[in-house]
Amino acid sequence: MATLQKILLIVLVIILIVVALVFSLNNQMAVSLNFLLFETQPHGVAVWIIMSFVLGALVGVLLMLIGSFRSSVSRRNLKKRLERAEQALEKSRADNDQAL
Repeated sequence: MATLQKILLIVLVIILIVVALVFSLNNQMAVSLNFLLFETQPHGVAVWIIMSFVLGALVGVLLMLIGSFRSSVSRRNLKKRLERAEQALEKSRADNDQAL
């Protein structure tokens, strides 16, 4: 089953590379982008689109890493609070047993 998944992943990556190549070959008209006071050098439309997808993927991965880090810190703090509460409960039970 794992080998089938690896093969499917490889086939999918190859298909995506071929699609990107065909797209870039069909969209070679050079354009420059204007940002308020900044203008870029002219590059092909496909270059801009592929760069935007790559930049979007990198930003998405960065946001996921930040979210994952925040959740692990929160989980660690909650574990510590739980351990302290369990210790307090055990101490309270022991005190109650001694009182009886």
